Amino acid sequence: MSLNLNLSASLNIFRLLAKPSLCLPHATVATFDDLPIPLNKAFSAREKSVDIRAIHRFEVLRAAYPGRCLLIVSNTAGATSYDRDGSLAAAVEKATGIHVLPHSVKKPGCGDEILAYFQQHPETGVTGPHQIAVVGDRLFTDMMLANMMGSWGIWVKDGVVPLQQKSIFARVERKLAPWLLSRGYASTDPSSPFD
Repeated sequence: MSLNLNLSASLNIFRLLAKPSLCLPHATVATFDDLPIPLNKAFSAREKSVDIRAIHRFEVLRAAYPGRCLLIVSNTAGATSYDRDGSLAAAVEKATGIHVLPHSVKKPGCGDEILAYFQQHPETGVTGPHQIAVVGDRLFTDMMLANMMGSWGIWVKDGVVPLQQKSIFARVERKLAPWLLSRGYASTDPSSPFD
């Protein structure tokens, strides 16, 4: 395998420096097992009606979000710069039964490719990014992707990898979110063009 550099995340650090709230989630859960079904429940404390039609991540959610409504977007499996032959994507699809998006730009910059996917699949009912929830364990990629797209972000704080095995960036993120929130930063609610 080749080195898995993320040019998109490196370049988007300047956006993050200009607007720190880009990496903040709209909701936080400890683990994937703590995700509420339907996902709209994660945003019940907000004074806004949330209509989630699609998400990008996994398992028990298949019953609540059937067909093409679930999408896995990974910076390894499906990232054409890393998974050149699509074998990792195929393995993840086989293991989960969920489509893996082949994309040329890594998170957080692949929002256009995600939106194009949902436009190609009108059966999902997605008419805009405000109907998509990005569920992920990284603030600098997953939550920043959600905010840059105009979608909802649910941060899975503990993820699937034990803290001691996480990268230095992932460990910094765990401290950054509470620090930014304590200083008054907040994520911006996505809006429908009809609001």
